[in-house]
Amino acid sequence: MDSSLANKSPITSDCDAELVVQRPTPSNTRRYTLLLIFCITQFLYTLTNSALFSAIPSLVRKFGFTKSQSVWIISAYQLTFASFLLMSGKISDIYSPKYTFLTGKFILGVISIGLGFVSDGILFLALRALSGIAASLTIPSALALLVGLFPEPRHQAVAIAAFGAWGAIGIVLGLITGAFFVEYVSWSWVFWFVSTVIIPTTLISAVLIPSQNESVVRKSGFTKFRSLDITGISILTVTVILFIFAVTTGSVTGWGSAMTLAPLAISIATTAVFFYWEALQPIECAAVPSSTWFIPNFSVLFGTALLPYFWWANIFTTYVSLWQDVYQWSAMSSAVHMLPIGITAFVFSFANRVKGLSSMSAKWPILCGALMMMTALVLFAFADGPDKYWPLVFPGFIIGSAGAMLANISANIAIFRATPPSMAGTVGAIFNCGLQLGSAVGLAAVSSIQASVQNRNGGPSNYEGQSAGFWFMLACISIAALAVLVFYRTNTAQNRVEGKDVCGGSEAHFSDIARGDGFRSEGEVKVESLDATKENTPNCVLPAP
Repeated sequence: MDSSLANKSPITSDCDAELVVQRPTPSNTRRYTLLLIFCITQFLYTLTNSALFSAIPSLVRKFGFTKSQSVWIISAYQLTFASFLLMSGKISDIYSPKYTFLTGKFILGVISIGLGFVSDGILFLALRALSGIAASLTIPSALALLVGLFPEPRHQAVAIAAFGAWGAIGIVLGLITGAFFVEYVSWSWVFWFVSTVIIPTTLISAVLIPSQNESVVRKSGFTKFRSLDITGISILTVTVILFIFAVTTGSVTGWGSAMTLAPLAISIATTAVFFYWEALQPIECAAVPSSTWFIPNFSVLFGTALLPYFWWANIFTTYVSLWQDVYQWSAMSSAVHMLPIGITAFVFSFANRVKGLSSMSAKWPILCGALMMMTALVLFAFADGPDKYWPLVFPGFIIGSAGAMLANISANIAIFRATPPSMAGTVGAIFNCGLQLGSAVGLAAVSSIQASVQNRNGGPSNYEGQSAGFWFMLACISIAALAVLVFYRTNTAQNRVEGKDVCGGSEAHFSDIARGDGFRSEGEVKVESLDATKENTPNCVLPAP
């Protein structure tokens, strides 16, 4: 660190800006071991959820759930996971991503053990909801740690791509794992298997994750608490809970029911309250600063985050239900037929390393991915029989899953490059919240469309319901692709090449720049805002071009 900067008195603001004491960069062995642990963690979370689809019939018989209650076997986790993501990201940014990650992972491991022994349905759903909260603590903190462990843009892109790829693989392998445990052992082993991996890797992580950089000026407990923006996050958490509850309930009780309309209306109102509250807060103390949405391409990239899980979740649930309930395929056979999705997603998760794509603006891979998802949906719309798997469904799985992963990874990498590294945890939370919202809202909407069409045309055995759902998905992705085409700005990269960036609303020029947060590479400097009129603007680390 430059001695002139190191000796300079720190700027103080409402939230106490701080200087950073540099720590040595971890070895490659340590970094890639931690990357493997983070990927395994992501893999286990998605594996658990998808494995439960195979276990739902056994759980319904075990706990005596009705059809409407069985929805919450999946939704209880999904709702709390999405709702608490942003709070978890803020906790990771304000406190320590290391201890946030370890705490969430260890709690999830303990809860998973308990889930395998539960004999009461209400307690089972309550523990599923708690496990969603615990899991939400780990995703933003893991992404923040990845950004810090791999500050170099090229290596960082590979790390984030691998993190997303393992999640996609877990979705499909979860089907096989769940089917195996249900058919040959017990549904309880779905959770016990997860705990036997999570707890040991948590202990390994506690040793390998480097200590965070020490602050020269330490923030007081009150200042940290204020920076957490409990009020804003509470409002947003309630909003997301009510919204997801509305869309998941709408697919069961109907979109015109009070159970759907009341929480939906309240969530819309509280959304306005949240943005108004955030506009009143100092930039450095807001959960989601209003200026975040005006960072070039941030809003477009958040919208793109809605697409991948929207595609995967609906294809996954539609075909598992069709194959098992209508075609009478076994759980294991259905899982094996889903393998092309996971394999293709894994392969294309590293598409950003292809020469040409890595230097291309994210706009074009995202549009290409959307076009591939749309092409697959057209194929699915005409796959009205089990004999259509190889000519239509199989190529659709490959084309669509490749497109979903291409859009997912491109948007994920671009959104981190568009925002300050000090916001990595919050940005990771917002992006993953978008993924979950796309899944929850998409599942509710598509399942409602399928059910209404099927009721008018002879039930689930009539393929018109599934076809209508696919055409609806095609329309949604087309609108999103059009928004990317029109609103995504490709000239922002030029500003970084010229040595310009935005910090707290002001443009700064710099020569010595490095990416990273938490673990900083050599040559990094802490740069103050050059706009003298903004006395309360905190220090920020400017990203490399």
